[in-house]
Amino acid sequence: MESNSIFIQLEEDIKTSMKSRDKIKTSTLRMAKSEFKLFEINQKKILSDTEALNILQRMIKQRKESMSQFDDAGRKKLAQRESSEIKILQKYLPKQLDEQEVKQIISNEIAISKVKSKKDMGKVMLVLKDKLQGKADMAIVSQIVKNSLN
Repeated sequence: MESNSIFIQLEEDIKTSMKSRDKIKTSTLRMAKSEFKLFEINQKKILSDTEALNILQRMIKQRKESMSQFDDAGRKKLAQRESSEIKILQKYLPKQLDEQEVKQIISNEIAISKVKSKKDMGKVMLVLKDKLQGKADMAIVSQIVKNSLN
C-alpha cells in the first residue's frame, strides 16, 4: 500500500476507535479500508489520495440515499446510523465549499468558456469536475450549471 495520507490517517483512526470502543466509528472506518483494498485488487494498482477521495464520496452518497429511504420508511434508528457514518467519512474529505463559492466558480467558468446553452454543458462540467472534485457535491454543481444555462 502506498503511503498516502488518507489511508494512513484512516488506519490510525481505526486503532484509536478500537481502543475507545467506538463500534460505529470502527466498523465505518473498516468498511472504508476494505473499499480501498478492493479498489487496489480490482485495479491492480496502488490507491492514490484522489481515488481514495472518490471512494469516500461514493460511500457518502450511498449513505445519503439510504438515509433518505430509511427516513421515508420511518426507520429512524437506521437513518440515524447512516447519518453517523456520513459524519465519520466526511472527516476525510477536504473542506467543502459553500454554495456561494460554488456559484462564483461556476459563473466564472461559464464566462471563460463562453458556453450559452445546455447542449454545451459537458464542456463546463469537465473543467468544473477538475476544480471542484472533493470540494463540492457534483450533483449540486450540475444542477447549478443547468439552471445557469437556462
